[in-house]
Amino acid sequence: MKIPFKPNQRLLFIGDSITDCERKRPIGERSWSGLGKGYVNYVDSILAASMPKTPVVVLNTGSSGNRVTDLASRWQTDVLDLKPNWLSVMIGINDVWRQFDSGMGRDQVDPEQFELVYRELLEKSLPQLDGLVLMTPYYLESNRQDPMRAKMDIYGTITKRLAAEFDAIFVDTQAAFDHYLEHHPTQCLCGDRVHPNEVGHMILARAFLGAVGANI
Repeated sequence: MKIPFKPNQRLLFIGDSITDCERKRPIGERSWSGLGKGYVNYVDSILAASMPKTPVVVLNTGSSGNRVTDLASRWQTDVLDLKPNWLSVMIGINDVWRQFDSGMGRDQVDPEQFELVYRELLEKSLPQLDGLVLMTPYYLESNRQDPMRAKMDIYGTITKRLAAEFDAIFVDTQAAFDHYLEHHPTQCLCGDRVHPNEVGHMILARAFLGAVGANI
């Protein structure tokens, strides 16, 4: 397994409920399910089991319900103050979802604001990082004409553009799920097309590890 991390570097994951996944507060760390029950924990376990000579300190500051504007309000304490060597961000699902639920019309994060705030956060972080990973938001719907899927793809395209702009490793989580959905219905992964089961979280973990160069 070849990865870009050096021994004892800090790899911080931040995002919404998919990253949070019941992680411990104030900072999710390895020990007693401190990293949560999702892809962050899977990434940490695979790295630890595969590379015992190259330990990586994985941290989780994901928070359920977050949009990119919520990340901005806690970026100093939950990213910059923790001084990660590597930062992985997955955000955008709630930025889109809130446009389709009961909160429609109230304080929405449109694509322009999403990109503006996201870019500002990355600009603040890049000087202190050795590496950056940007993971797209996703929607577990194979019909690309579905309104929420179509909107989510717009936010995924913004993420891809920012990854290129900031020379970040890009993780296309939507493509990873689309590959699975060619063979199985959405119900095999989740009930609400957003919050995946263990298989879905393993798909996210494998997508992350594959993007950073780990062959699993």
